[in-house]
Amino acid sequence: MIIRSLRIAAGFALALSAAPLWAHHAFVAVFDLSKQRDFKGTVTQVEWLNPHARFTLDVAEPGGKTAHWEFELGSPNALMQHGWTRYTLKKGDVVTVTGDLARDGSNFAHARSVTLAGGARVCDYDRFNNAGWSCGEK
Repeated sequence: MIIRSLRIAAGFALALSAAPLWAHHAFVAVFDLSKQRDFKGTVTQVEWLNPHARFTLDVAEPGGKTAHWEFELGSPNALMQHGWTRYTLKKGDVVTVTGDLARDGSNFAHARSVTLAGGARVCDYDRFNNAGWSCGEK
């Protein structure tokens, strides 16, 4: 009985220790690089956390409805190496985002680039941008 209890406890501990790994994902398993879209909207939230920084945007859709979209970026460290700071995006900013759509059809996308209201453009780190794609001004 004691051995059985120890096995159950060990299995439970192993399952709990793997929980953080479930949160991370393979990029191409979640996002479809062939389905890209531009979004314009107002930033409603910014999370500068590992393993991926994220922000949300309220986007005016055709027909007048507002859709709430979530965008994933790279890690804060990688973003800082590409000119981002935790203050690059702020709640209330109106921005344009070029993003790779989620495969599951949800309002979730990978932000390849963000064009700020003043016209400056910042991009996610290069490993997701192929050689034919440029972060330069559109």
